[in-house]
Amino acid sequence: MYYLGIDLGGINIAAAVVDEAGKILGRYSRPTPKAPAVQVADEMARAARAAVEQAGLTLEQIASLGVGSPGAIDPTEGTVLYWCNLDFEHVPLGKLLEDRLRLPVYLENDANAAALGEYAAGAGKDSTSMVAITLGTGIGGGAVLNGKLYTGFNYAGMEVGHFVLEYHGRPCNCGRRGCFEAYCSATALIRQTRAAMEAHPDSLLWTAAGSLDAVEGRTAFAAQAQGDPAARSVVEEYQQYLACGIASLINIFQPEVFCVGGGVANAGETLLAPVRAMVAQEDYARNNPRQTRIVRAALGNDAGLIGAALLPVFR
Repeated sequence: MYYLGIDLGGINIAAAVVDEAGKILGRYSRPTPKAPAVQVADEMARAARAAVEQAGLTLEQIASLGVGSPGAIDPTEGTVLYWCNLDFEHVPLGKLLEDRLRLPVYLENDANAAALGEYAAGAGKDSTSMVAITLGTGIGGGAVLNGKLYTGFNYAGMEVGHFVLEYHGRPCNCGRRGCFEAYCSATALIRQTRAAMEAHPDSLLWTAAGSLDAVEGRTAFAAQAQGDPAARSVVEEYQQYLACGIASLINIFQPEVFCVGGGVANAGETLLAPVRAMVAQEDYARNNPRQTRIVRAALGNDAGLIGAALLPVFR
């Protein structure tokens, strides 16, 4: 059986055909128009048809279309309740695509779709349960528990970036203070790196970045690798907060796999090995012979595509 998936982003619309194992058979990408929803749906349908053609198939051979979209989603109604980037408000995206492609359409939040992709075909494959976080501009999250995608009764569950690590701590864009996202997103890491550069004008952080405006999530890791003490302090503080957040999520869910993705995760074991050691000290079930495996995400940008396509399989 073949499934279509679309990852709708603010910049690009990516479409792919996958098989039951999550293997991509054909793909296509086109820019996302800054236009009304009906025109966005037109472009999504074009991308879908092109991906099917690339796979050497016809739409008649496709079982369904799954879509991962940013914003607040009502999957039962196939509606984007709100997405600020394209001014979507109560957009019946599922119905718009069904009318254009004559396929059953499944709609889900893009972070949930990415988590499902990793569970089905990536870092969480063959596990019973997985929690995933994405360390990017913010912190996204998703969970597959006992083989089913968890979204909460109102479909707004797993906003893991917004549980509080430090009461009355750093301000967060959500309006709260001390959120996980305010300490462990790539944005937070960049902010702390810049602060260290300003405090230490002789630091190798300046060599690694070139300027304050050029700081990236990897900057502190690059300077740390050269033995820079200011960079080491930034990385160690980041890892401590990250371990605290991961340990809290593990204590709540005790998943078989905890998957870490996003740009910061590209630091690999330099990031994760110390985090695992810290979590091992804070996991409530640390004396249990069965322990959660903390792993790096495996699928990159394909996670959302694969997860969206396989949405009907894990409903």
